Amino acid sequence: MSHQSLSKLQTIHRDQRYANAWLTIPSAWTAEIMSRTGFDICTIDVQHGLMDYETGLRMLQAIGNGPSLPLIRVHDIAGPNLMKWLDAGAMGLILPMIDSPGQLQEALSACCYPPVGGRSHGPTRAGFVTGGDYRKDLADQLLIFAQIETANGLKEVEAIAAVPGLKGLYVGPYDLSISLGRPHIADLQDPVLWAALEKIGQVAQAHHLLLGIHTPDVGRISDLEKLGFHIFSFGSDSHLLMEGAQTLYHGIKQENS
Repeated sequence: MSHQSLSKLQTIHRDQRYANAWLTIPSAWTAEIMSRTGFDICTIDVQHGLMDYETGLRMLQAIGNGPSLPLIRVHDIAGPNLMKWLDAGAMGLILPMIDSPGQLQEALSACCYPPVGGRSHGPTRAGFVTGGDYRKDLADQLLIFAQIETANGLKEVEAIAAVPGLKGLYVGPYDLSISLGRPHIADLQDPVLWAALEKIGQVAQAHHLLLGIHTPDVGRISDLEKLGFHIFSFGSDSHLLMEGAQTLYHGIKQENS
């Protein structure tokens, strides 16, 4: 973990825009490319990505060679799973499908050492790469996000945001739009979905929380910033590779036609 990443963990705040690279390819090499590109954050998507724990660990190590802050979007909010990723050196977690404050409280307890929570002490890699006293100096600064992506999560968002120890909210507009029964997935032109984003933005600001979104429309970033969003992920490394490959393929075919 670079000192730059540690500094970013300690100073990330709401009045700056952050670019979050979304990693689904199980490769330390592609993770390092994304980090060295200059993304502020690199999130390893263990929930929908194709990596297992060992590959995720190597990706955390690779991200550490660049300036990005490494996060994990976990696949399971059970305590042992959260502790293991934090011990591996993740500087924060995105907790998917948070529906209630009680569910979040249980997960946060696994992320915090006593007396605040019940995390077991054993930061095997985290303590090594950060230096200093990890438990006393850094553990309470970890960026723990609750992902709001269900109708019930939206309904309970104010209570979720009030849970002590939470650092931010992260919106998954794809699942949220499906859960709300909208006709199109993640359509930022949809007034119902946009109203939901407005509500989440207001709640995040009221509770001084960081606020991120996986947006399908980079052209709406300025509009989303007006709602309070400031951490943006778009597509994924898989999408970038597919789109780049398609562009190259069609360029070659057109050149030869």
